[in-house]
Amino acid sequence: MISKGQCFPLYWYAKAEDAEAPDPRTDMFSDEVAPDAHGYVRHEAITDTALAAFQDHYGDKTIGKEDLFWYVYGILHSPEYKERFASDLKKMLPRIPYAGDFWAFSWAGRELGQWHLRYETVEPYPLTEDASRPLTDGDYRVTKMAFGKKDGKPDKSVIVYNAHITLRDIPLEAYDYVVNGKSAIEWVMERYAVTVDKDSGIRNDANDWSEDPRYIVDLVKRVVRVSVETVGILQSLPSLGKDPKMDTA
Repeated sequence: MISKGQCFPLYWYAKAEDAEAPDPRTDMFSDEVAPDAHGYVRHEAITDTALAAFQDHYGDKTIGKEDLFWYVYGILHSPEYKERFASDLKKMLPRIPYAGDFWAFSWAGRELGQWHLRYETVEPYPLTEDASRPLTDGDYRVTKMAFGKKDGKPDKSVIVYNAHITLRDIPLEAYDYVVNGKSAIEWVMERYAVTVDKDSGIRNDANDWSEDPRYIVDLVKRVVRVSVETVGILQSLPSLGKDPKMDTA
């Protein structure tokens, strides 16, 4: 789904009729052979060898593959991990260290995953929503959001949603949740807008993406909540422990 990207899932799937075909990844995965209702066979993307390595290292046979999956998710979000291995992460695939506390990172990763997967349905953050007048459905349409101004400088605690709606009291720490070099809030502000391609003239109108007139304004509030919760979880992460460079999987 992402050009030139790589995906590291918990499971991968193949059509049942293709399940017996030679697969260059066979030695990397352990398989489950029962097809689902749609005729696909589910394969586990975490190897038995990898799981055994973590179980042996921590002396804990209760660690399962899903626990390990969320551990990796937690590690990859660790500010200490990203800072300590910044130069390596720029030129190679991430290596996953054996942190001092496996379960702290696994539980944190699982909690992060719940917020990140359900960002469209979580309770919106209670921002102050100023309206210039009683609003109709059409007043929730957005053209391009912008930050407020204070003393001539951008005020990130305020988002001018459109000519009728202003969102206030955004916690500034929410901007510390950064995805691919930009805060999640700013990604929403940039992507949920009306744009016209210069060459083709094709109009991309974010207002057409949902029949709910409040979808975009509530999405901004939801992403603020996800950002605040994410930052809180990251701040609660323990240290990786002893220098893990020599002890990685």
